[in-house]
Amino acid sequence: MAVFNYDTFVTRNEGYIDPATQAKIRDTSLLIAGNGLGSSTAICAARTGFRKFVLIDGDTVDAHNLNRQFFEFDDIGAPKAEALKKHILRINPEAEVEAIVANLDKANAAELVGKVDIIFDTIDFLDLEAILSLHTAAQQLKRPIFTALSIGFGAGVLYFPADARGSLAQIIAHDVSQATHEGDASYSNVFGKIMARIGAHLDRQVVEQVARALTIMEDGRPCPASQLAIGSFTVAALALSMMTDLLAGLPVPTSPQMVVHSFRNHVTKLIDISADTPAA
Repeated sequence: MAVFNYDTFVTRNEGYIDPATQAKIRDTSLLIAGNGLGSSTAICAARTGFRKFVLIDGDTVDAHNLNRQFFEFDDIGAPKAEALKKHILRINPEAEVEAIVANLDKANAAELVGKVDIIFDTIDFLDLEAILSLHTAAQQLKRPIFTALSIGFGAGVLYFPADARGSLAQIIAHDVSQATHEGDASYSNVFGKIMARIGAHLDRQVVEQVARALTIMEDGRPCPASQLAIGSFTVAALALSMMTDLLAGLPVPTSPQMVVHSFRNHVTKLIDISADTPAA
């Protein structure tokens, strides 16, 4: 019977990840908030050598998740957090994984953030209160946080350092205030304003699909947004590259600059999501 050995496991990382950074990866704990899109990053992190995870998600695996999330047909109906834990342990049976089958909210955000070193956030943006509670807790407890979006044939990642002066709440404060003034502080109205500001920098298909989803949601109908496996893989690649650079002490673009890569156009760019023009 094969015996797991961490040093053997990460041997092929050598030359790209130096020993000191690999040691930090081994000992750094990750909170994966949202285990749908977050599943790709969790699996990529596990294969990179991360071995300490806190997973939280109150949802279960559905058949329509399998086109992009790192689950299998046999996982349908299982809680996402528990299914993801199973897959991480299949990669590294010695990993320390806490699976929490619950929704992250303002009541548990601070406790969860306090358990870990780095937060990776893909909470369903439909729950604006939860995502802002998570970011506020990270800012208060001085934990770095990465926020990711699957964007068609690509993805975008925002990084807020532990000592970040601004938070996600501050970046979108004007959008929330304007939506509130209009008498509609719903997710669809707030996110619509953000997309109107950055849409010029995104692929045409992305803008079209987001507009379609927001229109359906305004009518009060459920609308699972269209997403691709390529977007999910891109989220994982971008996020893990940025996390590894962080632990290696290398420069990482910080908020409000979002790193966006499009395989549709084969370009990577920095977008200032708080302004009308891309970052220089």
